Amino acid sequence: MRNKSTNNNHQRYALITGSSSGIGYQYARVMAERGYNLVMVSNEADAIVEKADLIKKEFSVETVALMRDLGKPDAAKELYDTCKAQNLEVEVLINNAGVYHDKDFLKDSEAFNKLILNLHVNTPSMLIYYFGQDMVQRHKGYILNMCSITSDIAVQKLATYGATKRFLRNFSRSIHVEMYYEGVNVTAVCPGAVATNLYNLSDRATKIGVKTGCIITPQRLAKKGVRAMFRGKSRITPGIINHIGIFLVHLLPTGLLRLVRKWGIF
Repeated sequence: MRNKSTNNNHQRYALITGSSSGIGYQYARVMAERGYNLVMVSNEADAIVEKADLIKKEFSVETVALMRDLGKPDAAKELYDTCKAQNLEVEVLINNAGVYHDKDFLKDSEAFNKLILNLHVNTPSMLIYYFGQDMVQRHKGYILNMCSITSDIAVQKLATYGATKRFLRNFSRSIHVEMYYEGVNVTAVCPGAVATNLYNLSDRATKIGVKTGCIITPQRLAKKGVRAMFRGKSRITPGIINHIGIFLVHLLPTGLLRLVRKWGIF
């Protein structure tokens, strides 16, 4: 058993949504390593309990595992009320939960389109509204919003994904300014491709992507995101390749994107 606690956070919690796997689980590990107790939230009931127990044993912190469907319209208020009822003081809020489809907007289901709008826009915004007021009252708090490089890219098959991430990115910057001098920092993390099962890439393609710097591992991303949050950064986009890619995509005319669509390249 190891405990790399660096802060005296025995009564304070970091709440991480979507923390039963992938990037969210790595965020939970990074926060536990820093000595924070955890509120781990996911819609995967068995997995969130299992991962919370693993972190508790490894880092000797308290973990609270909550199964919640954050795609529901009132999910944020229900989660906030649960934390208040259990006297869980949330000092760090990491809005990580999300879904992804590379599919035409009109060809996707009504249920999915409602889900992604709630999960990427409504729930994180309202979680910030509820928990943010407590943070401002204490004059201390940290909020990290998982955005995406697609927030800079308007492209087919990612209409709702990119647009909702754009909202979250712009929202993050606005409230960063609003809350900074109240003692609360808000950071938007905008990665490119991450080595998770989200894109259904082969192991070989993923390894090549990581080696060339085109893909970042969840472990490295979580460490970079948390470091930026505690340093008071408003936004980070890890990797020089991603910055170059954003610049080049902005140069593409809509007409060329239409040809890409017509020729079936993507």
